[in-house]
Order: sequence, then structure tokens, then C-alpha cells
Amino acid sequence: MQIEFVDLARQNKLLFRNYSKIIAGVVKEANFIAGSEVNVFESTFAAFCGKKYAVGVNSGTDALLLSLIAYGIGRGDEVITAPNTFFATVEAIHATGAKVIFADIDPATYTLNPQQVAKKVTSRTRAIIPIHLFGQPTDMDPLLLLAQKYHLKIIEDCCQAHGARYKGKLVPYSETGAFSFYPSKNLGGFGDGGIVVTDNALIAAKVRRFRNHGASQKYTHEVFGFNSRLDTLQAAILNFKLKHLVNWNRLRQKHSLFYIELLQQLTQLQLPKPADFTTHVYHIFAITTPHRHQLQKFLRSRGIATGIHYPVPLHLTRPFLAQGHKRGDFPIAEGTSKRLLSLPMFPELKQTEIKYIAATIHEFFRLKKSSRP
Repeated sequence: MQIEFVDLARQNKLLFRNYSKIIAGVVKEANFIAGSEVNVFESTFAAFCGKKYAVGVNSGTDALLLSLIAYGIGRGDEVITAPNTFFATVEAIHATGAKVIFADIDPATYTLNPQQVAKKVTSRTRAIIPIHLFGQPTDMDPLLLLAQKYHLKIIEDCCQAHGARYKGKLVPYSETGAFSFYPSKNLGGFGDGGIVVTDNALIAAKVRRFRNHGASQKYTHEVFGFNSRLDTLQAAILNFKLKHLVNWNRLRQKHSLFYIELLQQLTQLQLPKPADFTTHVYHIFAITTPHRHQLQKFLRSRGIATGIHYPVPLHLTRPFLAQGHKRGDFPIAEGTSKRLLSLPMFPELKQTEIKYIAATIHEFFRLKKSSRP
């Protein structure tokens, strides 16, 4: 049996006629930039998130970057975030001229640890970017208390958490959040795309200007901006797919429960355990084992693709080593980076495939046990 880590082709095959019709409609209208579908999607996605405003941009990276700039984050400022994420989060901070400050993570959820964040606040701290990792929200209330105490801004990185909830409320839980629509996300487009959602009218207006060369209308450039618009085709596809998101997330949750049911007897594994205050949407189903590389190789030999999120904590990448970071700075993030293994996860995954994956993992540990001297 061959099982992809994320099988986008399977979903595309199921919905091919819908996608073809949507693409044909955009081609017929021939308004590929700032077409009507963009406004529709912005309004619909804002309502979905329970926010007043949404501004489509060209990627999740730019959603973070333009949010930071809109809040006035720049040179001389510090922004606190976690080291166990994709590089785009810190790229956005660096692009503003601000300094990236890392804080370690919670060992159970792998999300930013508020107690560690509190230790990193200085007179130069201006913002916190909590990352809702793998589809599970960060513990937000303690971070909001810190933000209130020290007059900090919070921009939630929701790029892996479309439809996730914190204490019953959809993320972003605070004022502003950034999403990515990279194709493999829970809500993914046919290329890059992103969006900023906020309850702050001024932030929305600033992001709207920044994404369009600093202009609120054509040839009226008020500030230096960027070319960072969500194109009409992506918006049209996302409008259609948003209607399926809740069901797709339910399927991810169902698959995750089945994985846990089949694997929970293996003491050599740590399985995902959502915090009581979250509704996890399982963008990634990551297990933890000290035998990560051996297990990955064994699964590959049986036709099962897996992923590693993320093999190198960001403070140990070259740009941050050059700034003086070293191994041992963030032991929880470093430890989990050596043990996490992501199993196949997508809505169209079949129960027979999950059974095969689980049986193969059981086989690996049986063989490992029998090979001991």
C-alpha cells in the first residue's frame, strides 16, 4: 500500500468539476486582480472567524509582516515567539527591522509557554507572536495578561489553525491574526495566499494600503507599501473550499481519534493530547518517539510517507547561530525537534489506511523488541 503524507490529488479528483467551473468563471470575468471574489471571500472569512475585517494578501508570511508593520513594529523593537515553527514567522519579524526573541515551549502542546515568555519581556519588547501549532491553539489568556501589563501587541500566527478554537472561540482569540492558504493547509488554495483578520479598523485599513503599493486607490500612494494582493482565482477557490472546512476539520478529528485508539497501547509513543481549553483541528498529526528516524525509515519501506516538523529549531539555524544562540538555549524545543514524527493526515484519508499505518508502527516496535539481545 502507498500512502501519501498529504494527498491533494485525491481531493482535487473528487471536486474536479467544481474547480473547473470556478476557474472558468474567473477566466470569463477576466478580472484576475482584485476581482469581486476577493471582496466576497474577505467578508465571508471575517464572518467565519467572528472578526469585523479581513484583508487578503499573497501569503501567510506577508499576513504576519503587514500586521507587524501596521502595528508600528520596527527597528529597535523586540518580538517574542517560539523557535519550533517554519522560518516564515521569524522572517516576517526580521523584515520589519525588529529583533526576534525566542521563548521555550510547553512540553505537552508544543506551543509557546507563557511563563517562558514572561521571562523574556524587556523595555524593548513590543509584540508577541503565539503560534497555534499543528492545529492546536496556544494558551492565550496568560499572554493577554502579559500584553496588558506591559502594553504589548499580540498577532496570532493562525497559519496552521483554520477553524481551531480556544475556550470555545475561533482563533484568532485576540484582536488580530494571520492565516496562510498554502495548498496543504486545512483551508488551502491553488498556490500561495494569506489573510489578516482583525477587529481593529485602523489595522485593517493600513494592511489594505500596504498590500497595494501603499495606495488606498489607484495612483494615490500614501506610504511605501508592497505588492501583496490575494488574486481573484485564489479567492474564488477559497470561497468554495471554505464551505467544506468545518466538515474537513471534523474528518481530521475523526482520523486523529482513530489513530489514538489504535496506537495508545504503545508506551514508546507520545500521542497528541489536546489541552482542555482547545479544539484541535489536526493540521498535523505528530507523534513523539526516541526512535524517530528508524521508524520513519521503516514506514517508508512499507510505502508510508511521513514528515518532520521541524527538524532544526530556529535558534539553531545559521542566521540565529550568528547572533550568538547555541544548543541548550531552549531545551524543550530542542528535545521535541529530535523526536516528533508527523503521520499522514488529510480529510480523504481512509480508515483502512490508518489501520495499515498503525499496524506497521506496531510491527516496527515488535521487531525492535525481538531484536534486543
